[in-house]
Amino acid sequence: MVNIIWIILVLFAVWFIYVLASDILKNKNNLENVSWIKTGLIGFVVNFFDVLGIGAFAPQTALLKFTKQTSDKLIPGTMNVANTIPVLIQAIIFIKVIEVEPTTMVVMFLTAMCGAFIGADIIAKLSENKIRLTMSIALMITAGFMLANKLHLIQGDGVAIGIHGWKLFVAGIVNFILGAMMTAGVGLYAPCMALVFLLGLSPQVAFPIMMGSCAFLMPLASYKFIKSGAYNKKAALGMAIPSIVAVLIAALIVKSLPLDTLRWLVLFIIVYTSITMFWSAVKNK
Repeated sequence: MVNIIWIILVLFAVWFIYVLASDILKNKNNLENVSWIKTGLIGFVVNFFDVLGIGAFAPQTALLKFTKQTSDKLIPGTMNVANTIPVLIQAIIFIKVIEVEPTTMVVMFLTAMCGAFIGADIIAKLSENKIRLTMSIALMITAGFMLANKLHLIQGDGVAIGIHGWKLFVAGIVNFILGAMMTAGVGLYAPCMALVFLLGLSPQVAFPIMMGSCAFLMPLASYKFIKSGAYNKKAALGMAIPSIVAVLIAALIVKSLPLDTLRWLVLFIIVYTSITMFWSAVKNK
């Protein structure tokens, strides 16, 4: 079963590279006026620390907003498209390295994918003000999970590599919701890690589950963003290419770093960005 999942992820990666490349080539003369350097640095930094467990979407939202590399309306689609290939690579690596019970993986991956399939259509049609409000709330939720983890309110003491019965049912329902929310720019990693801890799974299991969930949901969600034109093409491409390098360095070479202070800094930035997003939405309303 693990080998089948691995092959599906590889096929997803090949297919998505073709879809993205085709859209970029079709619009090569109409790419947005953004910086290759700024977007490249954003993509590299957030995906490097994404592999180490910090998550990419929340800090990426903050950096894109601070550097003004895309409009607020296009941030969800841009992040989903830019991070699809790096996340697929993460999942391809970690699913082979860390053992997870196959049934648990399949249920959580498929429910996340179904949630994103529905969510992408909704988010792509929202106005910029509604996107700001949605992302403001999403960022604050992410900050709440990060703070709970930092204060040891949610801890990973379990040892199980799989779940069954009502726990698996709950995991599937929650992952469906997280998949839908991810298309709005809500990072899945922090809440999914909290879910894994609460259900008694081993902390190590969180990595292939959250990476695999994203890897299954993001290609289809990003495809919808691409087809509806609800993403910044140049910013997405500018972040995607160096992100691949960052993932390979973090996963295969660095593997771990002392990240405690950095997590507090990221938490502060997320809260600040959430407040500014909310203020922008209220002011423009």
